Amino acid sequence: MMKFNIISSGSTGNATVLNDEILIDCGVSYKSLVGVMRGLKIALLTHIHGDHFNRTTISRLAKERPTLRFGCCEWLVRDLLDCGVDEKNIDVYQIGKWYDYTAFQVATVRLYHDVPNCGYRVQIQGRKAIYMTDTVSVEGIQAKDYDLYLVEANYIDEEIQEKIKEKEQLGEYSYERRVLQTHLSKEQCDEFLMENMNDKSEYVYMHQHKD
Repeated sequence: MMKFNIISSGSTGNATVLNDEILIDCGVSYKSLVGVMRGLKIALLTHIHGDHFNRTTISRLAKERPTLRFGCCEWLVRDLLDCGVDEKNIDVYQIGKWYDYTAFQVATVRLYHDVPNCGYRVQIQGRKAIYMTDTVSVEGIQAKDYDLYLVEANYIDEEIQEKIKEKEQLGEYSYERRVLQTHLSKEQCDEFLMENMNDKSEYVYMHQHKD
């Protein structure tokens, strides 16, 4: 199976390492990456929110690892440059197109959040993984018979509806209403997994909400 290390997943920070060499999301402290940093070949970035894009950590990574590559879609290029990443180290991806790094291949998947966002497909020596968080929908996305699924399961429908009802009865602000418009439910995640996994696939519920 594909080797993976989830350093952090959730609103406090996100970072996952595949095969000791591919970092997806960099929304954690630099200290959190010290144990894996030297083996990294590329950092794949998804969107600008601080729990996925920690500017301080990215700036230090660029300084400490001057040959490290950074992959992203066009909406993050300016921010990477502002963090001190050398332009020659930035690979800009088009949605859906595969990019070959010889030892591994990556492709972006368009996701639907409140800012431009993408997920990633990664293939390493014939093994395939898909990473998708911070999206209100995965409609139209297929990943049949992948080895590893790292997919958001942010909330349970029944539970979040009850929280919304309780807060609105008290006249309180309901953060959960925004969640419904920007994140994927466990039910949606499960439906995607059932449609795509085989009996040898692994999966992890990502970006689960914690009160």
